[in-house]
Amino acid sequence: MHSSSPPSSPSSLVLGSTSRYRQELLQRLRIPFEVSAPDVDETPRAGEAPRDLALRLSLDKARAVAERFPQAVVIGSDQVADLHGQPLGKPGNHVRAVAQLRQMRGQTVVFQTAVSVVCLETGFEQTTLAPVRVQFRQLDDAEIEAYLLAEQPYDCAGSAKSEGLGISLLDAIDSDDPTALIGLPLIRTCQLLRAAGVRLL
Repeated sequence: MHSSSPPSSPSSLVLGSTSRYRQELLQRLRIPFEVSAPDVDETPRAGEAPRDLALRLSLDKARAVAERFPQAVVIGSDQVADLHGQPLGKPGNHVRAVAQLRQMRGQTVVFQTAVSVVCLETGFEQTTLAPVRVQFRQLDDAEIEAYLLAEQPYDCAGSAKSEGLGISLLDAIDSDDPTALIGLPLIRTCQLLRAAGVRLL
């Protein structure tokens, strides 16, 4: 974890993400927040490991939004599906989603979910990672097609929407932060927000 000096009390909270999944998760904390699109290039660098990609993009997103909201505490997050060291991002369409799920069937995939909190006014910046190990069943092509037609998870890393029908694709989930797989690890997020001076309770 990268950290900095403790801040004074911040004035507002901004989620640097347009993901509806992350917005719904952050709402569980019952604190007001704004939403702002981070608008960063998410292209992996040559040879960049999935965990490093998730950490870099998470921090890039938080920093980009913090530039527009310098007095706010800004949350950035990113998730990369890690299949034997190869990054799998959001498929974007049906054909790529089929290819991803065929690759992942019978495999253990690590969903590298990073979260960052930045406040320019106080100089606060921390980033951490909540990896989730997911064991996929040995799926047949008919199951893959049925799942994709029903759920259409084309905006989900690795095509796996575990909070929906995607749970039927899996044999096991191993995580110490139960919302990490959905896109925002709330235990880690709460830790960072408290460190940034945000009062949660």
